[in-house]
Amino acid sequence: MQMEAVREAIANAARAVVLPSGAGRLTCTGYTPDSITAPHFFVAEYTVTYDKAFGRACDEAELTCRVLVARSDDQTAQRTLDKLLSGSGPASLKAALVAARGGPGEEALDGHADDVHLERVQSVRWYEHQGTTYVGAELIVTVIGDGRD
Repeated sequence: MQMEAVREAIANAARAVVLPSGAGRLTCTGYTPDSITAPHFFVAEYTVTYDKAFGRACDEAELTCRVLVARSDDQTAQRTLDKLLSGSGPASLKAALVAARGGPGEEALDGHADDVHLERVQSVRWYEHQGTTYVGAELIVTVIGDGRD
């Protein structure tokens, strides 16, 4: 499992969300950006557990992703964030990642992993990024894949 490809594939999956009218378009990157165009989703830190199966057959990565929404007004920003964190719907990051799992027997993340799963949302709060304050959250994503790749 190549982490560069996994990170980019997660960002690509997140691009599928459709925000409500007036909320803008979600921009997405596989890496923590220097500056963002909000609303913005990015893959930040990650950990990898190697050798979950004999012969390097399986590694497991836990990625911390963040989504940040500009605070044009506090309630509107939080409502947009709520839609992004919803379990379903056109703006749901959960639904976008479920779609990136592929069908039965297919590889996940455009062939870069065996499975991907949004485990949980945490730390819904105000974030500062490059001197600007946003409302946001962390999304914990688990990816499993072949360690021999």
